[in-house]
Amino acid sequence: MSAPERTLAVTEIFHSIQGESTWAGAPCTFVRLTGCPLRCVWCDTAYAFHGGERMSVEQILDEVSDRGCSLVEITGGEPLAQPAAGALADALLARGYTVLVETSGAIDVSALDERVHKIMDLKCPGSGEEHRNHWENLDHLTGRDEVKFVVKDRADYEWARQVIRARGLAERLEAGSLRALLMSPVWGEIDLEELTGWILEDHLPVRFQLQLHKLVWGPERQGV
Repeated sequence: MSAPERTLAVTEIFHSIQGESTWAGAPCTFVRLTGCPLRCVWCDTAYAFHGGERMSVEQILDEVSDRGCSLVEITGGEPLAQPAAGALADALLARGYTVLVETSGAIDVSALDERVHKIMDLKCPGSGEEHRNHWENLDHLTGRDEVKFVVKDRADYEWARQVIRARGLAERLEAGSLRALLMSPVWGEIDLEELTGWILEDHLPVRFQLQLHKLVWGPERQGV
């Protein structure tokens, strides 16, 4: 790999508590890469769209090592928009880290090492980016991986319910070819009791989740 491909634009590297997914509550080091081709209307990390510090994979590894945590998440922005994101994941795996990649689902995930735990969004209509879903990605998910729906309203919920049924995601979950189906409310946009009521009424096999880091530090805090 050439030198330019071994560098990435990095918005921040920080050590915190994992706020989402089946890994919620676990100490985790986050590598937030810069840039995203999507513009979800409810995005809470727009500060990562531009700028960042250009770092080599080796420099990132050194900073991650300093945090002293075995769980690492590569996130964004959209981390897979940078060609060297896969090389970073490979390098972390080679050093024995458990690696999570949080991705929008708009970019092909097939090149990621199968040992990576992919946490992949399917963009609901309320995001404004439903048309960006790369549906073929579902074929590259395994029992290590999770599918997330971020819902803004009842229409988003019904869309997610239909996708789960039409794409056989509940069956895949039961068979062990997916780790989890996640449903997360857009912060401050939907009544939590109503959303949980819909899930229970439909016996939907999703894991309802809140963003723990926002509950702890508030929705505006960065680097947590």
